[in-house]
Amino acid sequence: MRSRYAAYAMGLEDYLLKTWHPATRPAVLKLEDEKSIKWLSLQIIRHEETEPDHALVEFIARYKINGKAEKLHEISRFICKAGHWLYVDGDFVEP
Repeated sequence: MRSRYAAYAMGLEDYLLKTWHPATRPAVLKLEDEKSIKWLSLQIIRHEETEPDHALVEFIARYKINGKAEKLHEISRFICKAGHWLYVDGDFVEP
């Protein structure tokens, strides 16, 4: 999770796509269109291994877009394939 957050902050689209499960991975992310986003912090709320190769991660990522502070609160699902954890999808947590 932390490496994916860092990849978003640094605009590393290739890494994000590589760590995304092929069943749900988009063709492109177009991070260059999100230049106005400045990622500020990542807080891991919880991590839960639901099966030996499945996990949930709840996090809050704080960012600014066009100078306005925002936060992304999500519960993400991951699957481990060949020793590598892949992002599958997530649900937003509403305030």
